Amino acid sequence: MISEIVIVKHPVPAAWVPKNYTLTLSVQALGTGPLSYRWFQSQDEVPGGTNADLVVKAQHSQWYVCRVNDQHCNSVFSNWVKVTVCDISKPHTKPPGRWEGEPHIAVNPTSQAVQRGDRVTLQCSAFGIPAPRFQWYRNGLPLPTKNKETLQIEKVDGDHEGCYLCSVSNALGEKWTEPAEISIVKKLTATDKVALLIGNLNYAHHPALMAPMMDVHELANLLRQLGFRVVSLLDLTKAEMLSAIDAFLQLLDRGVYALFYYAGHGYECSGRNYLVPIDAPQPYRPENCVSVQSVMRHMQERLTALNVILLDTCRKWYNQHCALSEVRSLAPLGNTVYGYATCEDAEAFEVQDGERSSGIFTKYLNKHILRPEKITHVLEQVSEDLGRDPLVTGKQVVEIRHTLKDPRTLADPVRTTGHTTELRVRDMCWRGANELPERRTLVFPCGAEVELSFSALFSNVVIIFASVKATGRGVQDCSLSLRSNPVMEDVFSNAGCLDRIDSLLLSDTSNPDCSLRLCGLQKLQKSLVMEVDLHYTQADSKARLKESRQQDVGKPLVARCELHRRTHAAEPAGPARGERRDGGPFQSMDQKASYRQPPRHPLGRPCRPSTRKAENAWKRVSAASKNPSPRSNEPEENDENEILGCST
Repeated sequence: MISEIVIVKHPVPAAWVPKNYTLTLSVQALGTGPLSYRWFQSQDEVPGGTNADLVVKAQHSQWYVCRVNDQHCNSVFSNWVKVTVCDISKPHTKPPGRWEGEPHIAVNPTSQAVQRGDRVTLQCSAFGIPAPRFQWYRNGLPLPTKNKETLQIEKVDGDHEGCYLCSVSNALGEKWTEPAEISIVKKLTATDKVALLIGNLNYAHHPALMAPMMDVHELANLLRQLGFRVVSLLDLTKAEMLSAIDAFLQLLDRGVYALFYYAGHGYECSGRNYLVPIDAPQPYRPENCVSVQSVMRHMQERLTALNVILLDTCRKWYNQHCALSEVRSLAPLGNTVYGYATCEDAEAFEVQDGERSSGIFTKYLNKHILRPEKITHVLEQVSEDLGRDPLVTGKQVVEIRHTLKDPRTLADPVRTTGHTTELRVRDMCWRGANELPERRTLVFPCGAEVELSFSALFSNVVIIFASVKATGRGVQDCSLSLRSNPVMEDVFSNAGCLDRIDSLLLSDTSNPDCSLRLCGLQKLQKSLVMEVDLHYTQADSKARLKESRQQDVGKPLVARCELHRRTHAAEPAGPARGERRDGGPFQSMDQKASYRQPPRHPLGRPCRPSTRKAENAWKRVSAASKNPSPRSNEPEENDENEILGCST
């Protein structure tokens, strides 16, 4: 005779039950006299839960327990059981139509290619009644203690590579997951990283641009954070562009990551893309411009590990009847990524926002370029952001082409082992192109001392600072003026540019007494001589006097490269091929932009920030045939106020 309550069958847990699925939890007990039952959900009584069987409609994961009582105030509790609910949102996670509790796999583990030392997690989600058991296998052999839904490996090594499966079983059957491969990939590295940035703004025969100066300056700083040796140049003629590209190519070698960026005028002709130098005549033709395909081909010939070409320029069809440059097709080396600011026969826009101008493509490129992701994924993010920009909706769409076969990123580390000789040569060439003169102290006859210091704004733009460090006895009210010999033009001197260029000046110069900005250093063919005039008042006589000193500072920055003497290896081949010149050493480069005053509304009201685009020349062909004009064949860039409207 039984004198106490004995539970002979406890409720069975149910794991990964589909949401809203109805299941029954049961308990069986023996005791003296009639027994009563009370089910609890966590600490709360389940409404109506007074039978041995509890019908549950699964809404969310929950713990259940049953208390069994007899007429003598004796009680006993069953085991706690958990009903785990999964929210089925994908078709393949739904159980079969006549599911009776057998194991059903909702989520299979996925294959992963990881680097040595990474953490790996394989997930198997399954449901069944009773709750299924899990057992992981690698290469067909069971893994002891690996019997949970999740298999986690803290630090992967070679012993962890292989094919993984998980067995899911309960009393009603057994199911196997799909296989998942874990493989260790060799950590991708570069033997070096080199970037050439060119921005053309101040055109001799075409409309000036606004954005490239700030765009290149910001992009150069970001690439330096990624470990690139950056060479940036502004306002280059065709000969200078070809020389700079040729010098850039000489820095490329096996294993190097190479990045070429251009912002300025450009066009497309019969599937060929061309970059327009600042001295290109109008109308420009392929022989006046630089072939993008030629640059790409020469980069590939250097057997680099990664080539990235980023072009913020228009691609309007232009002058289709011109003779094309003769460029061979690219080799299938699988290492080139090509990002164009716009698609074929479309324009690329730049926008002015107060005192800030930027190309819309480069604006989003600079936003994402530091991401340690595959470079094609970075460009996809740029494309998505640009596609949501209301300024260019329906007018500009990024185009991405690539033959990338490895998940390379611009943030990949540099590993020089086995490449130290090439690295030393490359380092010597690159450093020469970025070398600034040392600080100089000039002592004047009156006893005053003036310090000259130097800062690089771009690779072909230097700023000279002059500061009075000491005054002689009886010397008062000193002021300074600077001149250069030869005289170098300051292309930033126009009123529309001054505010913007001032924002780029380095802050480590503590209030100099005088400064001079020299641009176009690639044109410098002899040493630069600085002429410093000191104006002061003689304390005794109160006379205003002037003394002058000269200082030879050599060839700063890109002037050392002597680009005017280089052979143009990257020049497009074809009937219009230019003359070749003897080469010289390489130097760094930078870009600059010209700015104009914000456009005015025809009625005199100021316009909101506006985009600028290249106008399709072929849209004007019929009109030009009736009203001939020497400019009728030229793609122009005009303020497109009709896109954004004007403020009232």
